[in-house]
Amino acid sequence: MFAEWARLLVHEAGIRSGQRVLDVACGTGIVARTAAELTGDDATAGVDLNDAMLAVARRVRPRIRWYQADAAALPFRDRSFSAVLCQMALMFFPDPAAALREMGRVAENGATVAVVVPGRLEDQPAYGPFVRLAVGCAGSRAAEVLGTYWACGDAGRLRALAAGAGLQVQSLRTHVATARYDSPEDFVTVEVESTPLAECLSAQEYSAIRAGVRDVLLPYAGAGGSVDVPLQGHILIASAGR
Repeated sequence: MFAEWARLLVHEAGIRSGQRVLDVACGTGIVARTAAELTGDDATAGVDLNDAMLAVARRVRPRIRWYQADAAALPFRDRSFSAVLCQMALMFFPDPAAALREMGRVAENGATVAVVVPGRLEDQPAYGPFVRLAVGCAGSRAAEVLGTYWACGDAGRLRALAAGAGLQVQSLRTHVATARYDSPEDFVTVEVESTPLAECLSAQEYSAIRAGVRDVLLPYAGAGGSVDVPLQGHILIASAGR
């Protein structure tokens, strides 16, 4: 789902051999693993609050250093890393500005802090209709949960948030990546069962979403019943310190 974004983030951040890289809110570790292909496992670390995610990360790549901690209270000394990366997570933090300040704190002076977030919901060609379907089936509960995903999607607000946290914004660009799913129903499974939305839906509501998603994703149908679902996101590259 996020492999294309991970490669893009690592490339845009200029990750290279000899750097010490931190992946904040690493989840199961796709960004850390991608960075480690250039820096080596021993020079790469990942941190996440969810121990279940970290258990997968440790199993998949045991030599990378994995830590359980809050993004707003990173367990590292000042200026510990040559680059700090954060993919598709800033919008979930209770205090995004505090998390960005922490990323800047643990980065060396002048080091890159690179963040990817989804764009605004109204700019999402596939997710916009999907969210409308989910809200139509499940009402305000689904709207509240799904609204969080796009909370940092305004590019101007994202730039101001980073600058307010003491980061020097170098660039901010928009990109549309594509994730392939075996079927529209497979897409729903991922979007519901691996997210907090699952706890908000009754069995009847979930069935209604599965029944309606094929029409929603029809424009993105591929060979053999698969769907190529686009996601617009913003890539912010900043530097830490002065």
